[in-house]
Amino acid sequence: MIRYYKTIENKLEKLNSFEEGCWINLVEPNQSEINEIANLLNIDIDSIKSALDEEERSRIDVEDNHTLILIDIPVDESDDKSSHYTTIPLGIILLENALLTVCTAQTKILNDFIVGHVKEFYTYKKTRFILQILHKNATYYLHYLRRINKMTTIIEKEIYNSMKNKQLIQLLELEKSLVYFSTSLKANELVLNKMIRTSSIKKYSEDEDLLEDVLVENRQAVEMATIYGDILSRIMDAFSAIISNNQNGVMQFLTSVTLITTIPTIISGFFGMNVGGIPYANDVNGFWIVMLITTLICLVITFFMSRNKLL
Repeated sequence: MIRYYKTIENKLEKLNSFEEGCWINLVEPNQSEINEIANLLNIDIDSIKSALDEEERSRIDVEDNHTLILIDIPVDESDDKSSHYTTIPLGIILLENALLTVCTAQTKILNDFIVGHVKEFYTYKKTRFILQILHKNATYYLHYLRRINKMTTIIEKEIYNSMKNKQLIQLLELEKSLVYFSTSLKANELVLNKMIRTSSIKKYSEDEDLLEDVLVENRQAVEMATIYGDILSRIMDAFSAIISNNQNGVMQFLTSVTLITTIPTIISGFFGMNVGGIPYANDVNGFWIVMLITTLICLVITFFMSRNKLL
C-alpha cells in the first residue's frame, strides 16, 4: 500500500501522487509497488527490501542519492490469553526532495503522525521528521515496558498460591519480549550515535533539544529493559522454587495420609486371618474393640505427625 502525504498550510494532507517535499508511506508493499517506488525515486530496490526483512539489523547506509536508516520498532501482539511483544524493522529513506518510510505492517508510531498526534510535524522538515519518529519510537518502547512491568506484578500476585504452569508461561512470554526489546534498543542506540556523525543528514540548531530528548528516552528505555529483564529472570527462578515447594508439600501430605490409612488395613489383615487364637474372635463386642484400638492408633500417629509438621 502506497500513501502520499504533505504538509500544506501547517496541515497534513493526503495526496494522490508524488510531490516535492512529501512523505511516502509504504506499508506491506507487493513487488509491483516496490518497483514503482524504486523507479519513481530512483533508488535501489534492495534499500526498500531491507526494511521488509524481519531479520535485518538496525543500521545506517549512505548511498549516492539517499540515506537509509533502519531501526527496530515495538509491536504489541498480545491477545486475551497472554501478553506478548516483539519488534519489526522500520526503514526511513531520506532523499533530497522527499522522505520514504517502509514497514511490513501498519504501526501506531506512523499512525500518530497521520492522525495529527505529533506537534510541530512538517513533511518538508525531514531531519526533524526523522527525529520525531525516533522519539515516538522510544516513547512506545517505554510505554510497553511499563505495561510489561505492570503485567509482571499482576502475575506475581497470582502465582504465590499456584501450582500450575500458566503463570510461568506468561512470565516466559514477557521475558522473551524483554529480550527482543533490549536487543533492539541497543541496536537503535548505535544508529542514533552514528546518525549524529553522518554528514548526509543535515543538523539544525532548532532540533538540538529534540535530538537530546531522543537520546535520553532511548537510553532510559535500554536501562529499563535491562532492569526489568533481570527482575523478571529472578522472579521466574523464585517462583519455580515456590511451585516446586508447593508440590512437595502436597506430596508430603498425601504420603502422610497414605501412611495413616495403611494402619487400619494392616490391623484388619491380622484380625481377618483364618486361624485359631485370634483375639476377640468369640467376643460379641470384638469388632468394636478392634475398631476402637485402630482409631486410637490412627489418632496417636496423626497427633505425632502433626506435632512434627509432617501432616
